[in-house]
Amino acid sequence: MKITYHGHSSIQIHAGGKSLMIDPFLRGNPKAVTSPQDIKTDAVLLTHAHTDHILDAEPIAKHNGAPIVAAVELADHFANKGLETIDINIGGTVDFGFAKAKMVQAFHSSGITLEDGSVVYGGQPGGYIVQADGFTILHPGDTALFGDMKMIGDRYNIDVVFLPIGDKYTMGPEDALQAAEWYGAKLVVPIHYDTFDAIRQDAELFVQSLEARGMKGKVLGIGEQLSL
Repeated sequence: MKITYHGHSSIQIHAGGKSLMIDPFLRGNPKAVTSPQDIKTDAVLLTHAHTDHILDAEPIAKHNGAPIVAAVELADHFANKGLETIDINIGGTVDFGFAKAKMVQAFHSSGITLEDGSVVYGGQPGGYIVQADGFTILHPGDTALFGDMKMIGDRYNIDVVFLPIGDKYTMGPEDALQAAEWYGAKLVVPIHYDTFDAIRQDAELFVQSLEARGMKGKVLGIGEQLSL
């Protein structure tokens, strides 16, 4: 298995010659090194409806003939545009054949910003536990710290967790350290930081803090690939 970090919260999981793209945000990310047209994927998974997580879902899905997987209300939004969708909700699992993705809860908000600037309900936010090639990957989505992270860690043998550390809109580094302990993943990768000034953080310091607590962390550069 290989995982590509595309910046912000965008990760792509490659397994069995296929891939899943989670929360594509490339055109709006000033630090992105990849365009939507460059992405080859078999499905687009969305954790919630905020623009910095869904901006490039439509062009990537169209370019690849791939379905968009999202909470029911967000899936309906894209289905109304004529796109192929797979609607899901917290606790549900989608089996792609080469991988399974289960939606787990996140504590956040979720609204679709329309072209006129109005916002409509985007369904409940979530994260995804992806199992493929014998590995378990957790993308928890944008979330605050919550106690059931420990339950998720107890139930699943997580190989890699991608944790938001930006603060203001998600957990900050201190809460993310607690989340890392509860998830118990073999490797922790920080995400959702530095894209904008409001979420600027020292990711290397966060990894050092992980290591001081006996956990393993890694800062991935934008466009960098992790091999498992």
